[in-house]
Amino acid sequence: MGPRPTPTRADYVAWRTVTTRWRDDDAYGHLNNATYYELFDTAVNAHLFEATGTNVRLLREIGVVAETSCRYFRELGFPEPIETGLVVDKVGTSSVIYRIGLFQGDSDEAAAEGRFVHVYVDNENAEGERPVIALPDSIRAAVTPLLRP
Repeated sequence: MGPRPTPTRADYVAWRTVTTRWRDDDAYGHLNNATYYELFDTAVNAHLFEATGTNVRLLREIGVVAETSCRYFRELGFPEPIETGLVVDKVGTSSVIYRIGLFQGDSDEAAAEGRFVHVYVDNENAEGERPVIALPDSIRAAVTPLLRP
């Protein structure tokens, strides 16, 4: 089994454009690695806020990040905006697995792709942050349309 191909725009379902800032670039003039993860977090949570119509931080069950990773294909950086593409690979009993593609300019191929896993825990009793029995219905309804067959 060889390496996975570079994702393209057709691989994603929901889109958001974000502006880059001068401070997003590192000393070498490209997007700092930590900024990629901020973009992944923003793409996922902005979608959840909009699709549920609520502040997801106030739900009884909240999604905590259990895993993240990034595959880098080419550089990104200030001053061009970045388009984030979002797709869901799996909706589990208490978790959701997302992939987020980052695009800049006219390229059909992603400059980077992130994997982002939310596990839902009881926000009112988060001491142990154990997964809840089931995703909140509002979250399930927000992420199911993002599933790719």
